[in-house]
Amino acid sequence: MITIRVPCSSANIGPGFDVIGLALSIWLELQVEVNEAKSSDSLLNCVISYEGQGAEEVPLTADSNLITRTALYVLRCHGQRAFPVETKVHIINTIPLGRGLGSSGAAVVAGVLLGNEVGKLGLTKARMLDYCLMIERHPDNVAAALYGGFVGTYLNDLSPEDTERKEIPLSEVLPAPAGGQDTGRNPPEPPIGIGHYMKFPWAKEIKAIAIIPQFEVATAKARQVLPDSYSRADVVFNLQRIALLPMALGKSPPEAEQIYLAMQDKVHQPYRKGLIPGLSEILQSVTPKSHSGLCGICLSGAGPTILALATENFDSIAKVILDIFAKQDIKCDWKLLEPAEDGSTVTYS
Repeated sequence: MITIRVPCSSANIGPGFDVIGLALSIWLELQVEVNEAKSSDSLLNCVISYEGQGAEEVPLTADSNLITRTALYVLRCHGQRAFPVETKVHIINTIPLGRGLGSSGAAVVAGVLLGNEVGKLGLTKARMLDYCLMIERHPDNVAAALYGGFVGTYLNDLSPEDTERKEIPLSEVLPAPAGGQDTGRNPPEPPIGIGHYMKFPWAKEIKAIAIIPQFEVATAKARQVLPDSYSRADVVFNLQRIALLPMALGKSPPEAEQIYLAMQDKVHQPYRKGLIPGLSEILQSVTPKSHSGLCGICLSGAGPTILALATENFDSIAKVILDIFAKQDIKCDWKLLEPAEDGSTVTYS
């Protein structure tokens, strides 16, 4: 039995649009068995079972499920057209889908790890990051999920020749046209060093309150509301804050007002308010001055999840945000999370 665990991630973290990510303690787990002595009549030698978030909507065939489709891409890059006979993959997913907690990034990371394990490829984590970024172009999500902790990232430019082949699955456009087809050709391997990351320190006192509304916001839809260009003043506003934010969140004891101000944003949150009723009121009214223990608050990824960073009074901070959503007739769950410092893990039993 191979067990693969991948944490969820919160991207952007205020001004860090497409740059900063944080791995958090909600998990996607794969339980994998390979029995090469048996024959298999299943498609691509892989039988999938699933429990948890999204169980009613996630496809369970190897060439349509994002996790196994990703694994097949990795295998085919190394001349293996299918899974070893017989492969069973049981997926246990506790990450809400479409809520801004990096569910697709976690699936892609899990798929790359799965392909590496069943194919016995021996890829390094740095090389696995390249494979992840061929499929999921958000380095803040996948680097956080793969390496863990609080990370800054960047993504190098890729040419159409690198990215537009039918053999490459693309997570954001699932289910169709999703790529990942077996055309009989070996897929293009990722260029080396597509993306890079750096792990920042995180103050031990700070925990994350995730307020998770019971509706989805598709990443593609959240991108559509963003402008094609920004004023110089707005770009400078974000650059000034992102320069201070990693240091502020790593400082112990934390300075709440400094963190709160460094988490302000003019690049994506103002444009996504129409997609998330109550967002404006939450960002304006929940502050360190009004709520003791609060350090900062932001939209998690593309939303609708709200991420509140705090050192105490977690229940009361969560309640005020839940009450604001309730005025909009939006029901929510909430969880108190910690950074998943170890990132993705693989164990054997």
